[in-house]
Amino acid sequence: MTQQKLIFLDVDGTLTRPGEMLPPPSAVSAIRQARQRGHRVFLCTGRTPALLGPLLPLGFDGAVSAAGGYVFCGDQVLFDHPLTETQRDAILDTLHRHGVFCTLECLDATFGDQALPGAAASPGLLETRRKLGDALGIRPISEYDGRSVYKIVFMNRDEGQLREARETLERDFAFVYQSASAYGAITGEVINRAFDKGRGILRVCAHLGLSPENAYGFGDSLNDLQMIDTVGCGVVMADGAEALKPHADLICPPLDQDGLAWAFQHLGLI
Repeated sequence: MTQQKLIFLDVDGTLTRPGEMLPPPSAVSAIRQARQRGHRVFLCTGRTPALLGPLLPLGFDGAVSAAGGYVFCGDQVLFDHPLTETQRDAILDTLHRHGVFCTLECLDATFGDQALPGAAASPGLLETRRKLGDALGIRPISEYDGRSVYKIVFMNRDEGQLREARETLERDFAFVYQSASAYGAITGEVINRAFDKGRGILRVCAHLGLSPENAYGFGDSLNDLQMIDTVGCGVVMADGAEALKPHADLICPPLDQDGLAWAFQHLGLI
């Protein structure tokens, strides 16, 4: 009998192209085959459940979502840690004061800036935000109604716009940059240091009574570092962040070259 393994998959850049909703058929097939062999497959992502809608029906046993801020296994919530209103307002006010575009990620909806008074955004940056909003169903921030926020995503032109936020908030929040930027924009996430993907994986392992040594993690960017360092076998995509690769046990082909299916086969998961 095959020993049960836990498989944790990052989404953007690993399971799907960044900003898209559906993985390639080879990845879907690999996930189904792994589950048929008795393994449990989880999403492990910065996305909140609001941004996982089309993925969840493909067959997952749960998710470490919101970069570890909301963890569930089946129908059971294992961890739920939104920002306080004070934290949310401090981050948002500081970033907005310097013309940084923000996206508020909640459990059941996502809200983003479309324009900022006095912010000189390049046409490319605005177009990027529009495309992401259309693809991911991001609602205008003017519709935000005060519901709990788990993570704030930022997009801006230069590092100087983030200086005050980092100086005043970095003790309690990690500023995690994406491995690639579109149209010259700086993009990243403000994540509460009270949790991370690695600690989310440990919560799942404890709940299921399995060791993290029996877990596999797949990722591509620096917000996957704690995941890769926590699992027994960390896999990094070949086109992922160079700084992440020294932490990997295996480098696999990119998503567009059926990398996940190749890795599942190589590792004996299918």
